Amino acid sequence: MSQRRRNYTKEFKLSTVAQVEAGDKPLAQIARENGLHPGLITRWREDYQEDPENAFSGKGNTQRDKARIAELERLVGQLHAENDFLKKSLEKILVRRQEERKRVQQGGGTQ
Repeated sequence: MSQRRRNYTKEFKLSTVAQVEAGDKPLAQIARENGLHPGLITRWREDYQEDPENAFSGKGNTQRDKARIAELERLVGQLHAENDFLKKSLEKILVRRQEERKRVQQGGGTQ
């Protein structure tokens, strides 16, 4: 039997982060009371501190994730361009090598 991933509302996350920020209770106690892992609350707190306006805005796509995706897309584009360049270079090298072999076989090679 598989467990279903739990979704938390923005209000719940903000409330939990506010409890941690207040400092009245230790993080571990807040986590136990809410049935959460302390690491999850820490991640929520970091997301909130990084960008309070956009924290918990959607289905898990935080600004940090969007920035990482954009960075990876740029990297993919760069690697694609490099791959095309290397393919063309290899093709030119192979054509040159074939031409040199033909010259050598025909006796027209320089020595």
